[in-house]
Amino acid sequence: MARAKPLLLFAHGAGAGSSSDWMQGWARRLEALGQVVRFDYPYMRAGRKSPDRLPKLLEAHREALQAARQAHPRRSRVVLVGKSMGSRVGCHLSLEEDVAGLVCLGYPLVSIGKTAKVRDAVLRELRRPILFVQGTRDRMGPLDRFEALRAELDVRSELHVVETGNHSLQITKTHTKTTGETQDEADAKAFAAIQAFVASL
Repeated sequence: MARAKPLLLFAHGAGAGSSSDWMQGWARRLEALGQVVRFDYPYMRAGRKSPDRLPKLLEAHREALQAARQAHPRRSRVVLVGKSMGSRVGCHLSLEEDVAGLVCLGYPLVSIGKTAKVRDAVLRELRRPILFVQGTRDRMGPLDRFEALRAELDVRSELHVVETGNHSLQITKTHTKTTGETQDEADAKAFAAIQAFVASL
């Protein structure tokens, strides 16, 4: 008997909500893997630009998970998928909730600004498998830092690299001209990595 497909709770990043074109596009891809549920954090629902503090984001993420589980009780396996900030909050939530794994699309490992911070503390506490999907042009996700960090984690971690991808995994026109690879093809490769990771959970 085939396993039921998982529930994928999909959290948005700091700058755009669950209805953005980017979120909708990735939600459509992820639907091939299971039941996708998107949600908005309180500040986004209120129309504010500045994200809430982590405790409020975490509580909203937890409430979204509980609601999704109630709406889809047959989906026993849960995978937390997040874009940037949403992936970081998902990592925090995974320390408190029973989930199968984590998929991080552009994890914000390093903050940009005068006081750059490395957000690796929660990753070092993880107890669930994690997949990072990162672009080579993402200033918030330096690949050398990810490789060093992954060597120190106590959990299984995987990394899919999007060549010339930015923080939203968008590749450059020069890359397309040089290699012939389109954005759709780059996204398809990233999706294939996600598909294999989710199947392994």
